[in-house]
Amino acid sequence: MLVKTQFNIKDLENLSGVKAHTIRIWEKRYGLLEPNRTDTNIRKYDLENLKKLLNVTFLYNEGIKISKIAKLSDAEIQQIIEERATQKQEDYAMKAFKTAMFDFDYTLFATTFNELSERISFREIFMEVFIPLLQEIGTLWQTGTIDPAHERFISELIKQKIIVNISNLQSVQKPERQDILFSLYLPYEEIHEIGLLYAHYEILQAGYQTIYLGSNIPLPSLRNVLKHHDNVVFVSFFTVKPDKVSIYEYLKEFDKIISKEQTSQLWLMGAKTREVESDKVPGHVSVIGTIEGLLEKLNTLKKS
Repeated sequence: MLVKTQFNIKDLENLSGVKAHTIRIWEKRYGLLEPNRTDTNIRKYDLENLKKLLNVTFLYNEGIKISKIAKLSDAEIQQIIEERATQKQEDYAMKAFKTAMFDFDYTLFATTFNELSERISFREIFMEVFIPLLQEIGTLWQTGTIDPAHERFISELIKQKIIVNISNLQSVQKPERQDILFSLYLPYEEIHEIGLLYAHYEILQAGYQTIYLGSNIPLPSLRNVLKHHDNVVFVSFFTVKPDKVSIYEYLKEFDKIISKEQTSQLWLMGAKTREVESDKVPGHVSVIGTIEGLLEKLNTLKKS
């Protein structure tokens, strides 16, 4: 598969947030971009055009007039961006991470992440930068603006950062609560792991012991956890699975396989849980939905 390196004007609109009509005006009036044209006169923009538009958009959103930006050299634009990056670090990071994605540039990703880490916590990075970035990338992938390779590149780097922070927690602190164990897993055929990984980080941060099983776990496999531990809270993240049965049917199967001898709690998170009505699930099932909901649930549990 060829990685996408040519973009149409709609792609640029999706990536920058600037309307196609405005991009055309900037191009015609100020010569900001230099697209190639097909035999049928359709604009095609390369990666350099895309990166320049992202830079221009950052400065424009900072309140600098487009007429002034147009007179700046690429080096001057970059200098101003670097000067303003400390004041608008989250906005700058979003731009930098998207640029890193298109260039497959690990160094830019790592440098940007490290700069953020010097100022804000990992939770703030994840909530304020990574989540909006992943949401935007998901939309871009669905609209065909970016390739799966781009999405996977940035997603894997984010996963790496979560795993490093999990490892750091596990190496420096022992669980404060030994009475409850959290077992985290994704349902069979589910591979979208970032949400579950971050939930693991927060549960460890809250002082609980965990068993992380990861992706693609059939329900019968969970019984092995119960052979070794009594008070287990299972945590799962439903992004696209289950899809062959409803979540209500999945919960019935969970009870049939897991809770036939003792009732185990199940905390559910993820996009698919939005379709679940809380009053229609058993009492031992908590539909949490979001990371914010998880933090609230953990805080309540710590007080009990």
